[in-house]
Amino acid sequence: MATQTETQVAPAVGAEGNLLSRKLGFLAVLAIGVGTTIGSGIFSSVGEVARAGGSALMTVLAFLVGGIIMIPQILAYAELSSAYPENGGAYIYFREAGSDFLAFLSGWIGFWGTDTPGISIMALAIANYIGFLTGIEGAWLKVIAIAFIVFYAWTHIRSVEGGSKTQTALTVIKVIPFVLLIAVGLFYLQGSLLSTPAIAGAPTGILALVAAISATTWSYDGMQSAAWVAGEVKNPRKNMPKALIATVLFVTLLYTLISLVITGLLPINNLVESTAPVADAMARIPFIGQIAGIVTAVIAVLVINGSLTSLILIQPRQQWAMAQDGMWFRSFGKVHPKWQTPVLSIVVQCAFGILFLFFASLRDLLGYFTFALLLRNTATMAAIFWLRRKENYKPSFKMPVWVLMTILAIAFSFILLVSTLLWAPGPSLIAGVIGAVTGYPAYLYFKKTQKPFETFGNEEA
Repeated sequence: MATQTETQVAPAVGAEGNLLSRKLGFLAVLAIGVGTTIGSGIFSSVGEVARAGGSALMTVLAFLVGGIIMIPQILAYAELSSAYPENGGAYIYFREAGSDFLAFLSGWIGFWGTDTPGISIMALAIANYIGFLTGIEGAWLKVIAIAFIVFYAWTHIRSVEGGSKTQTALTVIKVIPFVLLIAVGLFYLQGSLLSTPAIAGAPTGILALVAAISATTWSYDGMQSAAWVAGEVKNPRKNMPKALIATVLFVTLLYTLISLVITGLLPINNLVESTAPVADAMARIPFIGQIAGIVTAVIAVLVINGSLTSLILIQPRQQWAMAQDGMWFRSFGKVHPKWQTPVLSIVVQCAFGILFLFFASLRDLLGYFTFALLLRNTATMAAIFWLRRKENYKPSFKMPVWVLMTILAIAFSFILLVSTLLWAPGPSLIAGVIGAVTGYPAYLYFKKTQKPFETFGNEEA
């Protein structure tokens, strides 16, 4: 196992030369966080948040507070990633906390519960919007989804630099339409709609706000994703905390303004019944009008592409890190000698992402994904209490009032975990069973059959 000094300056290097070089700068890391977070969620969740909150005011407050309550969690990831700037995210933090089993379990749940279904969710969402634009339907939508997965897999196999440039470009492209929508929408905003009384039968007060905040979970997921590629970030002790904090602040501001515009253009009764709230809100802007659906679908395709390419970039790094320690199939830890990317890990995750397309609906995938993600995040936050006791735990960034911040991060994540269980009990239970029932036997198998790579430090680029 690499020492604390080694992990602060370089990713693991296998005895067979399995180096993942540090080539990602601050902007690339920021693009990963923002690009992963701003995806399909905002197009579908605004209506769900409005239905849960019951009024325009509660909808806007839910997005604002939903982002604010992510701050403790992001501060925790900023500290952890500056202490252990390695690829693997939660797997690394549990390992350093002293629990090989919990480290393995986080990666095991990640592979089956978040990583591969996340790829499926994004690819299927892109295909659905392309179907709306072109009239394509049925099995051909699966073919389109597969084509996008294969294309981005090949992009990230060939080069982490090329993949990160694609990610940065798509993130810029996807943010521009939202900024334009906010600028134009604020001009046509109807203030009276923001003060409309709550819809009949809706909860009020704190109950309405809590329910609405829970509905923002899918929209805010992904802000911590850059921590999974910390081993390939230049000057990670400086860039990781800066990028993570900048991500949560930017996304919270963007989502709050988007929700303000939508609720200020579309009456709350229409919003809660809408299956395409962004398109319906844009239709209220005079010069967009009848083409609002087409404009929204085009924006959605651009936006979700950025999330898909980000997932395919970051997620295979966890299995690469596990393989380095003998906690996954050894072949996943090998790096292409020319392209310096974990080829097999990318290929297998994308292959399973394609398989998920044929075995679950989008709603089932969302529930399955969200529960597994929150289960892992809740446990990861708790690991800080163990890590803070270690003498060699020396993060370059320490979150303020860390005990309170950590407790808040755990509490908020747990509340959302319970909310997801109630919202999607079937998929949630499946995700839980995969972790609880299959995790330990799988852990014993890998401990018995796999050997770790020999690791040593390397000077940081």
